[in-house]
Amino acid sequence: MAAKFETDGLNLTRGLLNYILDTTVQESPTQIQIREETAATLSNARMMISPVQGSVVRFLARMLRPSRVVEVGVFTGYSATWLADALDEGGTLVACELNQEYLDKARAYWAQAGLTQIRGILGPGQDGLQTLLDEGWAGTVDVMFVDADKTGYDTYYTMGCELLRPGGLMLFDNTLWGGSVADPSDTEPSTEALRAISRRAAADDRVDAALLSVGDGLLAVLKK
Repeated sequence: MAAKFETDGLNLTRGLLNYILDTTVQESPTQIQIREETAATLSNARMMISPVQGSVVRFLARMLRPSRVVEVGVFTGYSATWLADALDEGGTLVACELNQEYLDKARAYWAQAGLTQIRGILGPGQDGLQTLLDEGWAGTVDVMFVDADKTGYDTYYTMGCELLRPGGLMLFDNTLWGGSVADPSDTEPSTEALRAISRRAAADDRVDAALLSVGDGLLAVLKK
């Protein structure tokens, strides 16, 4: 779940957010449609990443000229449109989503936008990642973006490290969790899981890790 769009970035004022949006963020018509329709029809629209975060994720992914990108947690398909726009020519984005209704909505938007390079997989995230491992994707994925159940992040990290090529990038959303990760009194399972994944990445000598204060926190993990 992403933080509310109005509070994108900790301590970021609405005026500064508008400046960033007006200066560097360019949404496609489909992205605007997804964001606006999701906000108007779903009470949990805050699960969607913000335009600012989408542009940052695309920027980071584009630096790797990715041909294989994996997303865990699709919701209504907004973040996938940013990732698909980062793909190198002929590349593929595999998007894993547990909820049939969400995946159907996302597929409709992708079809409307002509994003034929996106392959949706229905089911638990770990099952989708295992499907890719079974298909021989180990060591070949350029970028992986995770925005799904927080208590599953440890599993996605383990499987992601196996899927990523050397120099590949994993991005985990919500790793600041509205500031809750810095509150010792918050021992809710998702909060604990988010603390644990950042600590795991920082201690893992197979990767370089940075915790970015973008959106609700973005943990960037670069495989050595």
